[in-house]
Amino acid sequence: MSIQIQAFTFNGFQENTFVVSHGHEAVIFDPGCYTRQEEIELMDYIHQNKLFVKAILFTHAHIDHILGAEFCRQQFNAPAYLHSQDQVTWESVKSYAHVYGFDGYKEADVPSYFLTDQQVLDFGALQFKVYHTPGHAPGHVVFYHESGFVINGDVLFKGSFGRVDLPGGDLATLKKSIFEVLFNFPDQTIVYCGHGPSTTILEEKSFNYILQF
Repeated sequence: MSIQIQAFTFNGFQENTFVVSHGHEAVIFDPGCYTRQEEIELMDYIHQNKLFVKAILFTHAHIDHILGAEFCRQQFNAPAYLHSQDQVTWESVKSYAHVYGFDGYKEADVPSYFLTDQQVLDFGALQFKVYHTPGHAPGHVVFYHESGFVINGDVLFKGSFGRVDLPGGDLATLKKSIFEVLFNFPDQTIVYCGHGPSTTILEEKSFNYILQF
């Protein structure tokens, strides 16, 4: 039985939420569902495939990646994980959600479990290795699966990379994360991005314009 990766594009930021499953065990990455329709879309997929959510994992805590955090906590009662250096990022969302039109933002408690660099997460049939990749956000992490893919959040995009003009962002730090972490994964690694289409490490090594400066 192979691993299934289902992407959903949610909220006004067109954020990618991923459900990764093996058999009936699943992990949700960056739940960005905001409207009731989006919540139902996620729930329907979980129920129709008879999935048991083992954990909710966050690459970072910008608003578009955590809009569905409280909904998922209520629905699945699964442990949630975040890097400790993004706790402040998480807690600040309630102060600016209305600025982006998310007046219905449901505030969620900061996840109970803090991630660390090089940590290995084991959720039954699903295992991931955590890499701390700051630059876009102080506590940004990526989740690598040895079968050949990485849930990469907003570090690297197809032909682009995460913005660095938000609090805690820094271009030099982001470039270090890309060159010293992401670009050390095998070339064939599939990169699932927080926005836009997936890509591969080789494609970004070859064409990404971050190489030009």
